[in-house]
Amino acid sequence: MTADLPEDEPHVDDRADGRDETRNERADRNWLELLQELRVMQTGTQILTGFLLAVAFQPRFTDMDQFQRDLYVILVALSAIATILALAPVGMHRALFGHQRKPELVRMAARIVRINLAVIGALTIGVTTLIVDFTVNRTAGVIALIAALILVVVLWLALPRLIRGRPRFGGAGDGQERISDPQGSGSPR
Repeated sequence: MTADLPEDEPHVDDRADGRDETRNERADRNWLELLQELRVMQTGTQILTGFLLAVAFQPRFTDMDQFQRDLYVILVALSAIATILALAPVGMHRALFGHQRKPELVRMAARIVRINLAVIGALTIGVTTLIVDFTVNRTAGVIALIAALILVVVLWLALPRLIRGRPRFGGAGDGQERISDPQGSGSPR
């Protein structure tokens, strides 16, 4: 880093994460990470939306019972919401471009991404339920719903909390990541 930093942005590493970056550098890095997450979300949402839209034009669509049709309409709505949420940070960035508001944009976009994960989780669980309910039977559909719900809760909520709750060994970025062996000695990797 150079000593020619603007007066209004002192070069202070305000976090104990081992990164030496200013508030704006952190915002730029976090924005790029959010964009990558949004790319994945948009691709998944587009695939699910395409599937849902194609279903309505299939000959067997009329074979759906009232529950399945209602679920289908809810899923189309969730798909539209997920698409709007995934595009919102990009639209916000465009509206705020050049206004020196990236840290605020990153905070708001991160909230939108978290909300969208919940919507996409519900959408994915619902699509799985609809497919299994229609192709097998209602009982299998309920089992698929419960299994998908458990997977989403475990992988998207419980596992990150478990990882966050574990103590970090060594300083961040010091190359001394530690693993625990069965005896719990936590030897360096």
